[in-house]
Amino acid sequence: MNQLIACCGINCENCEARMATLRNDDDMRREVAAKWSEMFQSPEITMESINCTGCRMEGVKFAHCENTCDIRKCVRSKGFATCADCSEIDSCTIIGPLFTAVPDARENLRTLIN
Repeated sequence: MNQLIACCGINCENCEARMATLRNDDDMRREVAAKWSEMFQSPEITMESINCTGCRMEGVKFAHCENTCDIRKCVRSKGFATCADCSEIDSCTIIGPLFTAVPDARENLRTLIN
């Protein structure tokens, strides 16, 4: 199973926070923080918080993914690797809004289903 597909189906390989972390690029961290802070109306997103190796990878996680992501919490509480393992995925009110915002996430999860 591709470990770079997050619990929710987002492809961590394409995540700007992960790229900035792997490159150890503070300029990129600063740009991502400014962009995400405005996009999500979250002034607590700072350059220092832009550190992540991936939702399901060993290592540091972006604060939202580690502490407040309801999707990740649900997946972990059920003992699943991702939402692809859940029979309620198509009717789930937790992940549904993400699929609307990031349609590729659903498709990424479908590639994980055997």
